[in-house]
Amino acid sequence: KLKAVIAAKGASAFEWHAVSITATVALVVVVLYRSPGPHGCFLDDRDILLSSLPGDNSPLILLGDFNLHVDDIHASGLLLLLQSFDLSLSQSPATHKAGNCLDLVFSCNCGCPVLSVTPLHVSDHFLISFQPFLSTNSSSLPAPVVTFHRNLKSLSPSCFASPTLAALPSAPQFSDLFTDNATNAFLSTLSSSLDSLCPLSFRPACPIATPWLSDTLCANRTKLRAAERRWRKSKIPSDLDAYQSLLAAFQSAVSSAKTSFFHNKIQSASKKPHRLFATFSSLLCPPPPPPLSSLTAEDFALFFRDKVKAITDKFSPSTCLVHAGPLCKAILSNFKPLSESEVADLLILHRATTCSLDPIPSSLLQNISPQLSSSISKIINSSLSSGSFPAAFKTALISPLLKKPSLDPNSVQNYRLVSLLSFLSKALEQAACDQLSDFLTRNHLLDGYQSGFKVGHSTETALLAVSDALQAARAASLSLVLIFLDLSAASDTVNHRILLSSLNQLGIKCAALRWFESYLSARSYQVVWRSSRSSLLPLSAGVPQGSVLGPLLFSIYTSSLSPVIASHGFKYHCYADDIQLFLSFPPGASDISARIAACLSDISSWMYDHHLQLNLSKTEILYLPAGLSSCHDLSIKLDNSLISPSSFAKSLGVMIDPCQSFSQDIKATTRSCRYILHNIRRIRPYLNTDSAQLLVQTMVTSTLDYCNSLMCGLPVNAIKPLQLLQNAAARVV
Repeated sequence: KLKAVIAAKGASAFEWHAVSITATVALVVVVLYRSPGPHGCFLDDRDILLSSLPGDNSPLILLGDFNLHVDDIHASGLLLLLQSFDLSLSQSPATHKAGNCLDLVFSCNCGCPVLSVTPLHVSDHFLISFQPFLSTNSSSLPAPVVTFHRNLKSLSPSCFASPTLAALPSAPQFSDLFTDNATNAFLSTLSSSLDSLCPLSFRPACPIATPWLSDTLCANRTKLRAAERRWRKSKIPSDLDAYQSLLAAFQSAVSSAKTSFFHNKIQSASKKPHRLFATFSSLLCPPPPPPLSSLTAEDFALFFRDKVKAITDKFSPSTCLVHAGPLCKAILSNFKPLSESEVADLLILHRATTCSLDPIPSSLLQNISPQLSSSISKIINSSLSSGSFPAAFKTALISPLLKKPSLDPNSVQNYRLVSLLSFLSKALEQAACDQLSDFLTRNHLLDGYQSGFKVGHSTETALLAVSDALQAARAASLSLVLIFLDLSAASDTVNHRILLSSLNQLGIKCAALRWFESYLSARSYQVVWRSSRSSLLPLSAGVPQGSVLGPLLFSIYTSSLSPVIASHGFKYHCYADDIQLFLSFPPGASDISARIAACLSDISSWMYDHHLQLNLSKTEILYLPAGLSSCHDLSIKLDNSLISPSSFAKSLGVMIDPCQSFSQDIKATTRSCRYILHNIRRIRPYLNTDSAQLLVQTMVTSTLDYCNSLMCGLPVNAIKPLQLLQNAAARVV
């Protein structure tokens, strides 16, 4: 019947409308008819219609007589709008006797079906047939999990601080201890105090499907079900009235409870964006159980060790050169000691991250830091003055995370290894990092083209430098080539001898240099996977991932690369280990390929000398010719690898194309934000306006704002999908 209706209607005079059909499987089909005449806010109406459909990854098919030619689809912005909902157009031959393709099929989450077209005698439109692919996913209940739990809500910070202070050695005794002994005594005291005042308890992890369902609501639900059974059995009108009255009261109470629950959850995390993200994800998409995998913690530990060893084995000790940067007349020989108030501020202002290396939760340590500032100051100042980094802070825990849910969980290459360090170790690093950064800034020793982890700099400033170079080249009728370098495990292969030589050349001497030498030496790591841990393995190279000092030390380590790049006439801008090179040149230049090859060859040699590996397979080139100038063959062959220009490249989360249209980036942004809006819409009835606005600003507007200055000057039709998205977000609020 549906096929007959579509064929018979053809390009009728009906305005746009939708027919939804739910089959026995979870499939939604939306049939659209459009009159050929003028029609209101075309894209806005389609946006509202598609936004009302379920966003639970159900298969979706959008089809009908669009009465738009292929060129008109692109010009009207319809294709961009549908792509933001992850709808793909199925290619087909002509669907009209005049040779036009007016009847279109878009699909999502059911593959891109192959269309067959059959001419009909009853209509000038042809019959379109296709078979959608629908998969059925069977899910099994996860096995019950037993968790370890501390009732920290019952533990008062003041009640914890007093016995902890009493258990610590007296101030004179504590001051006489060496740095390592004082650190171990402090950590063990914190741990033993927590165990005695708030011991661990075991309980099964029972996820609550409806956390807003209180005991009162459960009792009312029991009464409601009893009233329903009584009415169905008796069929008496009075029993029906009683049942309907209880049902209305119960629905109102549930709605109020859900509203209160969501409001309290969101407001409690309103001032902490990272916590708000986690809260929002837990409310709508609870984290799935860990993927079934036969991997062990030892597998991950050995994989990480072998990966780094495979890279470092390529470098012989004879290639380990000293730093070739400029000498500095200023000297930082000792770190300045911190006062107790400065230490307390350092702990309070630092983000409270907790891992199993911490003896107590970081938030609890922040609450009692004024009472313990004397002991913590002793540890920090003793470490900075003696040039000794505590051995207890040199261990990192590695937590493997699957990069994408669709990847094979039994392959170690599909995991991202996240490094976790103790809270106190990062506080000590912050104290040294602040003084080192201040010294480098005052003496102008930091690279001016490095935007990573600098005040007033960000990924957006790094990308704006590239965008400005593109626009300047275009205004001067010059061609431009962009090169995005990729390094393999960059921070894990840093050679400590070269790094210490770099610090020495920059004026870091005596106790300060000994502190960095102690900080880098004798480090180790341990992989935590499920409930097991791997053996402790040493780290003989690299700067610690997840550390405070790591990014700054890596910037210092690579600072001598800039003269190599400048010697070939290239300009550059970096953000940590993301290096972007660009070169503008007249359209008639004939030696560009040779200059690029020579520059990349010297960079590769510099990387080899500094125990870094340039990943040529992921290095990308973008070529932007000046107007209609003749194109150059910029395919570069280096070390048996061929690097060819790409149609677009992703840098620092933004997709850049030669035309600077940012079309790929706009598609990715709108698709991501549409999914978030679908989720917010699911709980919108239970949010007040302030909570809904907070969610939209945090989850959607922040994504729209990321590097949006790059799109300044784009035509209106290019950014129309973003405007439609913002309108949809406003409607949700």
